Amino acid sequence: MSDSSAAPAPSVMDEERNFPRGLAIRLFAYLVAGHVLAGFLYLLFEAGAKGR
Repeated sequence: MSDSSAAPAPSVMDEERNFPRGLAIRLFAYLVAGHVLAGFLYLLFEAGAKGR
């Protein structure tokens, strides 16, 4: 057996530091847009229920 002095395996990436900024912005935009759409649909159903 030979004792090699290879570099140790890289540790697991720290995802908080390496999270892509563009992806975070897009995720936030999709969350906001999804909530706006859900709120609009809720208002449509509320308005439709009052029209009975």
